[in-house]
Amino acid sequence: MRGGALAALLALWPFAAHAEPIRAADYAAPTDRYPHGALGDDLEWGALVLSLGTERHRFTLPDELVFEDTAPRLADLDGDGAPEVIVVESHISQGARLAVWGPEGRIAATAFIGTRFRWLAPLGAADLDGDGRVEIAYVETPHLGRTLRFVRLEGDRLVPLAAQPGLTNHRFGDPQIQGGIAPCPGGPVIVTADAGWQRIIRTGWQDGRLTPEDAGRYTGPDSLVPQRACKR
Repeated sequence: MRGGALAALLALWPFAAHAEPIRAADYAAPTDRYPHGALGDDLEWGALVLSLGTERHRFTLPDELVFEDTAPRLADLDGDGAPEVIVVESHISQGARLAVWGPEGRIAATAFIGTRFRWLAPLGAADLDGDGRVEIAYVETPHLGRTLRFVRLEGDRLVPLAAQPGLTNHRFGDPQIQGGIAPCPGGPVIVTADAGWQRIIRTGWQDGRLTPEDAGRYTGPDSLVPQRACKR
């Protein structure tokens, strides 16, 4: 009986040890080893710190990688009630990729863009296509290719779902990423600018595809505040 009770306790130990959800995430260890300057200076981040209740988990990247981002973003991507962390990682020779981390480390990542100093700018995460699962939206190469992309976390992969060219959410050297996702009554709406920074573009999902819509003239960062994007 004692042996059986001990076996049962040990079987539960991995779950108990990691039962605390992630409460907060921060970048740490500023570094100049990847001098891209997309966000206005040559400093990026070499570590990610996750706060889980009373515990803190710190993950340090190898020298060929940095976190090239404004801040980590928390979202429940697998529907288990606990958030994962969305980050941007950049490789010294292969450029950026989107990645998802959990309490134990990196869960999944997209492929690197493939060229040094090529970046991507996240917009957020929501059930963008109305199927009950959460997708992540980001703009790949917002200064060059300017392509909106959707991906979904499925196990240990980030699976591409949709893409729409001609959209952007960041100007080179700006410390902030503009736009985002607005939780509108008819469903989430992605707010970006057009490729030339002349128009506000509101992109939703309808009949199995992305549906970009002109929403007026772009006049500055206030034009892309997501909360103002819902139709009235």
